Amino acid sequence: MTSASESRISICSKLGLKPLTAQNVLFYYVPVQGTLSYTALSINVMNPSLVLRIFPKRDITNILLFNTLLGSGLYLYNRPHLSLLANKDRLLYSSFGAVTFSLGSVLIWAIIRSLVPQNVALCSVCGIGSGLAMIKIARSYTRTCRFVDSKKSLKSPLFLIY
Repeated sequence: MTSASESRISICSKLGLKPLTAQNVLFYYVPVQGTLSYTALSINVMNPSLVLRIFPKRDITNILLFNTLLGSGLYLYNRPHLSLLANKDRLLYSSFGAVTFSLGSVLIWAIIRSLVPQNVALCSVCGIGSGLAMIKIARSYTRTCRFVDSKKSLKSPLFLIY
């Protein structure tokens, strides 16, 4: 007979979820929620009229952007190659990466929006598709930085530039 906590862990592992610990909340669940906000932000930028129909009394752009920044910033903050840096430097680099990624995406969506015919479905598909593509590229980039991550014993994450 299994205990209730063992059955919860089993259900969580079967669903691919991590147990609720402070570490997992900060560096797994918040980035996942940031990804969802990023996807919603893509729709919001590409098709603002659609989002206004869903939330007619409130502009949720800043909420989505904040959650996107928080999720991507915590994901970057937890990268192994930043682990030996002082917390202020990790915060600076991860914040810079999150802001650059998020605002760069908003700029790309604005450009795409000006090129795509004003069709609700087409704009939504282009927004979600380009957002998912950028997430995939960014995630692939950070995961293929294993070379940099393996050199985390070096003092600076920028050692490759020199």
